[in-house]
Amino acid sequence: MPMILPPFRRATLDDTGTLAELVEFASEGLAVYLWSKLAGTGDPWTVGCARVGSETGGLSYRNAVVAELAGRPAAGLISYPLADQPEPVSDKLPAMLLPLQELMNLALGTWYVHVLAAYPEHRGRGQGAALLALADRLAASAGKPGLSLVVSDTNVGARRLYENWGYREAAQRKMVKEQWRHPGVNWVLLRKDL
Repeated sequence: MPMILPPFRRATLDDTGTLAELVEFASEGLAVYLWSKLAGTGDPWTVGCARVGSETGGLSYRNAVVAELAGRPAAGLISYPLADQPEPVSDKLPAMLLPLQELMNLALGTWYVHVLAAYPEHRGRGQGAALLALADRLAASAGKPGLSLVVSDTNVGARRLYENWGYREAAQRKMVKEQWRHPGVNWVLLRKDL
């Protein structure tokens, strides 16, 4: 495991609010839409914080790194290794997530960048590139041959960053939106070889 040095640090349970916000930024509104459905009449952010506060699962704080500037969170990365074999798709998986799971199943054995996001006031200042460099080191240290991530077809700025960092399109799947308002049509799987 590579050493994590400032301005980066491993996330802790105290970071669940920050991580939930970063997940929401990265998901372009999908996270809060799904958390709202799960919360019913409750608070969707409570659901989001519980998800990232979990000890297990991809979105767990245990898979997260936070970048701090002036002692405050500025950006974050949630990443982890994908299994070498596909996991069975649960019949409880929301239909909206099925295309994302299909794309992840095309990236088996890679290091998966699930969330890469910065607070709006810290965007365009190199945090994303620095966190992608860290993801490369994490993948190499885990013995993974490459990395993968999924981005919406309309997230041009993020896609440009990923492609400048060596990621290339590998596949697309049509979005399932229900009542989620988003301009995109497809989810795009990007992969990078180490």
